[in-house]
Amino acid sequence: MTKHEGFWTTDPADILKVGPGFRLSDVDPDAHPGYDGDKKSAVRALAEGADILAELQELLTANATVGDPRRVLLVLQAMDTAGKGGIVKHVVGSVDPQGVHLAAFKKPTPEELEHDFLWRIHRQVPGAGKIGVFDRSHYEDVLIGRVRSLAPADEIERRYGAIVDFERELVGSDTTIVKVMLHISPDEQRARLADRLDRPEKHWKFNPGDIDEREHWPAYMEAYQAAFERTSTPEAPWFVVPANHKWYARLAVQHLLIDALHAMKLEWPPADYDVEAEKRRLAAT
Repeated sequence: MTKHEGFWTTDPADILKVGPGFRLSDVDPDAHPGYDGDKKSAVRALAEGADILAELQELLTANATVGDPRRVLLVLQAMDTAGKGGIVKHVVGSVDPQGVHLAAFKKPTPEELEHDFLWRIHRQVPGAGKIGVFDRSHYEDVLIGRVRSLAPADEIERRYGAIVDFERELVGSDTTIVKVMLHISPDEQRARLADRLDRPEKHWKFNPGDIDEREHWPAYMEAYQAAFERTSTPEAPWFVVPANHKWYARLAVQHLLIDALHAMKLEWPPADYDVEAEKRRLAAT
């Protein structure tokens, strides 16, 4: 069995999971629970975890070739600049890209608006043996949809229930869901936006609309709190990761994926052919 990482002082999955009585306002975005190191040591730690994650992902892919239907879906939600792209690049990017299905959900297209909000989500569910990544997700429809009043209140309420039913259906079809909110402070976001404006090579990352959304920060925090209360379930819990330190957020999300794959108790599938006979045939060529 593939080992776990050796650098955690406490399992972050237990600390970061949203449970009864959870309040987003109680989470310190500067914290790094379960890890006593710093940015420098985190580089080594992330490399250690990357090797473990890569082997587990290969096991998942290998088992799919013999009919194992299991898959993992990582849902990433956050305020702008919180580091979703860094998670995709530095965490998910450490595994074989052939085993990854990435979907980035932006403003719905006219075609998508003609269907229920989950229609476009269903189309991006990962296949067997894959690690799926939703860079933003179906939760946009109860976050920005609520904050910007893009749907009436009764429709937002309906969507919470639809999301729970959808995720229950996924879990029932052998999908392990890892839902992560990367939590940064408004001050940290201001600093990251300023950095994008100060550096020409980062201008392409800047969106003037991000400043507009900052004006709604309290409303977004309320929307996230409501989403946690309505959609964090035993089969698909939320994890809130302090993300003012990018290095910690990457370590934490990497661990959540490793934890999810470990729970599958994956083993290398046996060969469906006579290994010794194939060795003899190969030697004879």
